[in-house]
Amino acid sequence: MPEKRPFERLPADVSPINYSLCLKPDLLDFTFEGKLEAAAQVRQATNQIVMNCADIDIITASYAPEGDEEIHATGFNYQNEDEKVTLSFPSTLQTGTGTLKIDFVGELNDKMKGFYRSKYTTPAGEARYAAVTQFENVIDRKPYPDDENLVEVKFARTPVMSTYLVAFVVGEYDFVETRSKDGVCVRVYTPVGKAEQGKFALEVAAKTLPFYKDYFNVPYPLPKIDLIAIADFAAGAMENWGLVTYRETALLIDPKNSCSSSRQWVALVVGHELAHQWFGNLVTMEWWTHLWLNEGFASWIEYLCVDHCFPEYDIWTQFVSADYTRAQELDALDNSHPIEVSVGHPSEVDEIFDAISYSKGASVIRMLHDYIGDKDFKKGMNMYLTKFQQKNAATEDLWESLESASGKPIAAVMNTWTKQMGFPLIYVESEQVEDDRVLRLSQRKFCASGPYVGEDCPQWMVPITVSTSEDPSHAKLNILMDKPELNVVLKNVKPDQWVKLNLGTVGFYRTQYSSAMLESLLPGIRDLSLPPVDRLGLQNDLFSLARAGIISTVEVLKVMEAFVNEPNYTVWSDLSCNLGILSTLLSHTDFYEEIQEFVKDVFSPIGERLGWDPKPGEGHLDALLRGLVLGKLGKAGHKATLEEARRRFKDHVEGKQTLSADLRSPVYLTVLKHGDSTTLDIMLKLHKQADMQEEKNRIERVLGATLSPELIQKVLTFALSEEVRPQDTVSVIGGVAGGSRHGRKAAWKFIKDNWEELYNRYQGGFLISRLIKLSVEGFAVDKMAGEVKAFFESHPAPSAERTIQQCCENILLNAAWLKRDAESIHQYLLQRKASPPTV
Repeated sequence: MPEKRPFERLPADVSPINYSLCLKPDLLDFTFEGKLEAAAQVRQATNQIVMNCADIDIITASYAPEGDEEIHATGFNYQNEDEKVTLSFPSTLQTGTGTLKIDFVGELNDKMKGFYRSKYTTPAGEARYAAVTQFENVIDRKPYPDDENLVEVKFARTPVMSTYLVAFVVGEYDFVETRSKDGVCVRVYTPVGKAEQGKFALEVAAKTLPFYKDYFNVPYPLPKIDLIAIADFAAGAMENWGLVTYRETALLIDPKNSCSSSRQWVALVVGHELAHQWFGNLVTMEWWTHLWLNEGFASWIEYLCVDHCFPEYDIWTQFVSADYTRAQELDALDNSHPIEVSVGHPSEVDEIFDAISYSKGASVIRMLHDYIGDKDFKKGMNMYLTKFQQKNAATEDLWESLESASGKPIAAVMNTWTKQMGFPLIYVESEQVEDDRVLRLSQRKFCASGPYVGEDCPQWMVPITVSTSEDPSHAKLNILMDKPELNVVLKNVKPDQWVKLNLGTVGFYRTQYSSAMLESLLPGIRDLSLPPVDRLGLQNDLFSLARAGIISTVEVLKVMEAFVNEPNYTVWSDLSCNLGILSTLLSHTDFYEEIQEFVKDVFSPIGERLGWDPKPGEGHLDALLRGLVLGKLGKAGHKATLEEARRRFKDHVEGKQTLSADLRSPVYLTVLKHGDSTTLDIMLKLHKQADMQEEKNRIERVLGATLSPELIQKVLTFALSEEVRPQDTVSVIGGVAGGSRHGRKAAWKFIKDNWEELYNRYQGGFLISRLIKLSVEGFAVDKMAGEVKAFFESHPAPSAERTIQQCCENILLNAAWLKRDAESIHQYLLQRKASPPTV
């Protein structure tokens, strides 16, 4: 990584006690006026006050010591790069309390940061604007009237809180409201005319507040909580205290037009943001170095909350596919980073809003919770929140509370997971000794590039669980592996029983079994005696070992064929994802069609079992599985699926039979991939007519499936048009890059040609990192890594530097994988074609 920019935090000689802020936004010329009156304490005599400040102009500033005359500032020295301003005073401000007054003006920008404008359309079709705030990730440095035509709205005094959690929104909204059983007023604000779409989130929020109150044994600290849908919003949501802001797709659910995955997403995001009201807001991280604790914790407990509200979602199995495996994929790279990153300059913060802070953070907290046990974990959480409420805390403070509650060496164990990057590969072999099984375990760092080489291999303290076929759902043994090698004796295990490590795929490590142990586990996939999350973990470990060149990809393809009887949605989802990665890799070869045949063979039995229409008694997971399988078969060109998709699409467009929301994505994807310019025109028309952001996004995500070079250009041009909201341009371009070999090249060229506009639009935030990752990670030619690196050397993107390095590393890894395994994969697929396996 390049050298870090020097940065000093604000001096502590003057500190605020309470802010009184008056704002007057103008939604016609996109400006605002502001007045700040802050009670402050001078702790050390000084003639300067240094504050955070960005994109505002100070008109006047003064400080009045208590009971004395005010002193006017004579100079404002703006340090724009560090987002600071220094107010200079003609005489020394003595220790004691006083009042700081500042008048300022600013612009309501269109960058989805600070105090900004968000465009929306009224039910009558008129374009209007709301004024909205987004102050994380950098400390609140943007904004803080006597006209008889204006309405003045006054707010109550807040508890002591961090300034990045302040929020205000000016605009037209409808709302629905209820009271939680604790008596907290809960409101969901929606666009005008869409109050109905706020009911699902309202129900989730009202159930979630009491759940967290009971879990933490600390009441929600405010009298109300508002959740509001914002049209233009860069993140998924933001946990501002008492007013949580959301993308429309993370909050609004239409009973008829929302699919099951959208409901689940809304439930998770509401669970995540409301967890922050305690963990992040009531107790705030001491500095951005501890961001992971804030986000990792909320990313873990959102699943606990959804599991409580919707047990039928089987959400913990989905966690493994959505968070755990995603984090391991990134953390196996040389260009990963530790969970806990020392942050100096605030511009470095954007970089750590990634899968390491969120998903690895959540995964190690899940492992810690399992290691401690729920009872002591809750006890420790209560101690932590009670001790540090309305204060700042660091990672070590949480470990201390959990250690005190559990009596276990929490800090020693967790430091090995948070302070060093990467995770271990546990190699295991077993030997039968009379009635017992002896396991020999050894740990080494798992690297995406193959076996770790080097003397000073990092070590972890790894909580390890072992299960056997006698009782596959319970651990026969729990141990803490705190050395490089360990022998373990399992009493009374018969020779014909299988033994598996990492029950529930909770430990953050990968496992490599001796061939005999692996062989004995495979029947457990076919006969489903291995629990779903363990079937998933086993397949995912093998796939990663193949990517890293530790085993052959052909071995994994053979294992994938054993999933023929698989009923579980999440297991299929992970399998599908890995086959997608392999398909992208093989799009660089002339036998891409053969891997599509393999996909059809693997997915058609489950496709036939499911059919197109829901059966009586089916639920949430069946709907998710049907959408996944039909999409996979349709994309691969499965004849019967393609014909049925075209028939249903035609009926949908002609208004004969509306497609159910759960079938729209797979059908849209299938007809577009195998369609022509007329199909694309129809899709763009559906996009224009869609009243719901969810439907617009659904269409935007699949447009890249189109195959003709001319239509691909049309989609890319559409991505930057007024028709697509700024935050959604990224998924349109990313969809093109992931759609085909030609799309990948076209998307990369489009990004280079339009770099200035794209970079300016996202202002170096995390969306720029996402755009780069989605667009280039599918390349598999060495020289492309050089090309990507060279482009960003001449077009710097500071907040995406680490992402760029990770992408270049991934391109080189893909190229090595292709060179290593392409021929053997090709031979296996040909041989399969010649003599299809018997099921």
